[in-house]
Amino acid sequence: MRIDEFAQPMDDKLPFDVVDDVTIFMRNDPMFYRKQLFPAIMNMKDRHDTGQECVAEDCLGEVCSNAMETYCDKFKLGKSANIFKDEDKGLIINKLFGEEMKMIKDGQY
Repeated sequence: MRIDEFAQPMDDKLPFDVVDDVTIFMRNDPMFYRKQLFPAIMNMKDRHDTGQECVAEDCLGEVCSNAMETYCDKFKLGKSANIFKDEDKGLIINKLFGEEMKMIKDGQY
């Protein structure tokens, strides 16, 4: 007999979208926003204003990695590798980059 014949497989998926939740966390956690996200956004704005190319990974890659770790630490979820899939970091970067670049181009920063 196999173990899975005795018990149902455990569903370890979270009941919410972690990509959306991390982006909300990044904007709403005062310390994270002030110390990490806002400076990265201002760097994007400076690059945009001076006509330099803004590459999403270069501008937000490190910030998003830090956000994933901080998010897991703050909510005691364990290691970020256990929570996030490989493609989640790219999704977080692209989501933030698109939203923030739109606001930069609209003059909201």
